[in-house]
Amino acid sequence: MQKIVTNLWYDTQAEEAAEFYCSLFPDGKITAVQRYTEAGMREAGTVMLVDFELAGQQFTAINGGGDYHYTHAMSLLVNCDDQAEVDRLWEALLADGGAEVQCGWLNDRYGVPWQIWPSQANELLSGDDPVAVDRALAAMYQMKKIDLRVMRDAYAGKSAG
Repeated sequence: MQKIVTNLWYDTQAEEAAEFYCSLFPDGKITAVQRYTEAGMREAGTVMLVDFELAGQQFTAINGGGDYHYTHAMSLLVNCDDQAEVDRLWEALLADGGAEVQCGWLNDRYGVPWQIWPSQANELLSGDDPVAVDRALAAMYQMKKIDLRVMRDAYAGKSAG
């Protein structure tokens, strides 16, 4: 059992959200569903908790109700292998009501903040040439979805266009 597990709070969409997230990752799977009982705060038999795994990480989704909302003070960061993975996850997470934010951040249809990040961009932002790093960073600040090619071109000093 993973010692620290991210717990995601929903009004009533915990199972729907967990199923959606699991569909985005090849190894995603729901591992347990707990339901409210007669002693619960919701109707007996409705979903209370959903445990699931994404990329080997455990999560719990809870139908806790109430008027709680996510902020970008905490988000789910996905280190993507390439631009194709960035593009696929970006489009899927924006579908049906998601919203772009800035610099690789978005909110999915449930309001959960995500960072969809090409891990190769880390090399550009930690390179040995501070001027090149500054150009790559400046290019990134202009983006919503990260475009690795544009960041590489900026790092190399190639003009956009």
